[in-house]
Amino acid sequence: MNGLEADDMKQQENRTEEEAEKNTIEQGQDEKQEQARKKDKPEKEKKKGGGIVREIVIYAVIVFLCIMVVPRYVIQRTEVDGRSMMDTLQDEENLLVEKITYRFKDPERFDIITFYPRGDKSEYYIKRIIGLPGENIRIDGDTIYIDGEVLEEDFGREPMAIDPGKAGTQEGVTLGDDEYYVLGDNRNESSDSRDDDESEPTHVGVVKRSYIDGHAILRIYPFSKFGTLRETVGETE
Repeated sequence: MNGLEADDMKQQENRTEEEAEKNTIEQGQDEKQEQARKKDKPEKEKKKGGGIVREIVIYAVIVFLCIMVVPRYVIQRTEVDGRSMMDTLQDEENLLVEKITYRFKDPERFDIITFYPRGDKSEYYIKRIIGLPGENIRIDGDTIYIDGEVLEEDFGREPMAIDPGKAGTQEGVTLGDDEYYVLGDNRNESSDSRDDDESEPTHVGVVKRSYIDGHAILRIYPFSKFGTLRETVGETE
């Protein structure tokens, strides 16, 4: 064997050793990576499980807010029951009643409100505000007087032909600082502030501020009549 062949064999042996060493290093790295993956797997599964629980909690909170909080404190769908607000509202129409505005400002004349008569939450009425706190309300035939002045309004479906209660007397009804006088637009088929005989268990009388639940603002059904509700004199829907 000459010197050249010996050198070639030596170089080949060196390459073989280097490759073996390289394979050993790579195998060690693969084993470490595999061990790291096995170690991380339970942690990832744990994190994944925690993420699912967190999502369930978030969804539960959203459902609770939609079912319990929003209808009570923000906005609520309500259905008209009866004819007392015709022709503005018809029986079985669906409305949206918002409950935020009156937390920051007082109800205004001609607002359509929902309220609990006598504070009785087993009943739920919808009427139009006619008289405001501190005002004197008097009804003479078909004319409504506010502090002795004729109230210009055109919401009544027809001339009033039923007993106006205390508002029909010479003294009329003077509202307290937290009281409102309400009427249905269908004046002859409405139980409202004119029903003020306190000996009757179903009387309505004046409506205290605390009895008011919300402000009806939008008709959402039937779809053909979708839109805001009329609260301005002379306005047409």
